[in-house]
Amino acid sequence: MKNKLSKNIYRAGLIVTFVALNALVLFGLSSVLAWLNTGAERTGMLHTEVLSKDVYLPNIEWESLENPGRPMEQQTLGEIQQDYLNAWYVKHVAYKTNNPYGIEDYYTDSSRVNLFKTIAFNKENDIHLEATTLNHRPQLEFYSADGQLVVITDNEVIEYQEIYEQDQKLLTHQDTSSYRVMLLLEDGFWRIRHMVKQSAKTQKDSVSTNKLAEVKGKKIYIENKEFQIKGINYYPKDSPWDMFGENFSRDTISQDFEIIRNAGLNSIRIFLQYEDFVKAEVLPQKLEKLRTVLDLAEEHQLKVVVTLFDFYGDYSVLDWTLTHRHADQIVSAFKDHSAILAWDLKNEPDLDFDSRGKDLVLQWLSHIADQVKKYDPNHLITVGWSSPEAAVNLQQKLDFVSFHFYKDLEKLDSDFEILEQKIPNKPLVMQEFGMSSYHGLWNPFGTDEKDQAQYHKKMQDFFKKEDLAFMSWTLYDFEEVPSDVVGRLPWRKSRQRFFGFLDQRGEPKPAFNHITH
Repeated sequence: MKNKLSKNIYRAGLIVTFVALNALVLFGLSSVLAWLNTGAERTGMLHTEVLSKDVYLPNIEWESLENPGRPMEQQTLGEIQQDYLNAWYVKHVAYKTNNPYGIEDYYTDSSRVNLFKTIAFNKENDIHLEATTLNHRPQLEFYSADGQLVVITDNEVIEYQEIYEQDQKLLTHQDTSSYRVMLLLEDGFWRIRHMVKQSAKTQKDSVSTNKLAEVKGKKIYIENKEFQIKGINYYPKDSPWDMFGENFSRDTISQDFEIIRNAGLNSIRIFLQYEDFVKAEVLPQKLEKLRTVLDLAEEHQLKVVVTLFDFYGDYSVLDWTLTHRHADQIVSAFKDHSAILAWDLKNEPDLDFDSRGKDLVLQWLSHIADQVKKYDPNHLITVGWSSPEAAVNLQQKLDFVSFHFYKDLEKLDSDFEILEQKIPNKPLVMQEFGMSSYHGLWNPFGTDEKDQAQYHKKMQDFFKKEDLAFMSWTLYDFEEVPSDVVGRLPWRKSRQRFFGFLDQRGEPKPAFNHITH
């Protein structure tokens, strides 16, 4: 009886275990099916999740999708494009890190052999590459009837590379090429089976031009009339360094523009922060606020220098496609706006030379300059260099040269004479200058409002004598300056708050009498 009971218990245990295992299997299958039916990201099924949408966005324009056989479905096209760009991106990452992780997800067995050999060779010789592609013009050549094979020709692929050995840069190289590419559908993903480099087939972009500003010799012209910049750097009093944020006020900006115009000035410089405009996916509401500012400037007969990429300091090669898309969206949206005088590519990029490398910063600026000109041939471009010494950089790319001056006035004549000698054929603009009127606890030996007024009188006398364009810093004294701008040291923050021609109540300071000549 005891043995019989034990057997029944044993059988019952087996049955319960069997049922439990089957329940787990069914649960697993149902979870997988549910996951597939939710439209989960395909990249989540790979060994590596390549979020190229967020980190890699080269410009891609399909030239042709005509195929004599099977027509290309829109969803399939999107998957091919995404997997193809992912393949480029993982190769860039692999060559930078000398780690093949992710290669097998976007290349077939045969095509990844050479990639692995290159990575192994570079690793052994302490070589690495930092690279990106900036432009693709793919053209569909063949799409098989069974939907398993695609052949494309990718024209005008702009590739940029920096080659390093033991962290020392050996070579910088840019090339424009075409590629014949075969992709196979494997396990639901398009993988590169074959890629052959060909001679480039280039195509001129047909961008309509309507020159709204141009340079002739050392002068700027608008509608064939000479335009001498007499301007000011502008932030609203109550939202400095956050002009396009929650406190954006059309009425406040309109009132300020009226003050600026009535003071005898004809232009302003404003700043677009890279993070604030949300990097590569620029927010439409930010563009609308910018449009409001430009419309108000036009209403008050003010020209605008729009500074792009304020508070950006990465410059890494793999980040370039994101900054290009950022610039494309903003510049394309306003390429025909008549209030814009110029795009200032970056505020004081030379301050990043030491931390990021001078060559890298200049290469990035050069490419951004090309990109801005590509999408907006109607306006001018410049760079807001932090000093006269830095302003000699990249002058061949710029329409006019802008520099900032915060040195002692004793150095002004000699610095300007040297700059004119080094840049004899471009308009020059002193784009920032000023003096703080803070004289208090954190700066007991500082300058006061009387000193500030004398400073601006001397500067205006200099501009008149040299026939030099200018943009002063800044319209208002500020209640608060963000720590991100000048740090947390109270003597630096206090000084930065009092550069204005109007005090914190909006009343004119003595310097206001010398805001222009």
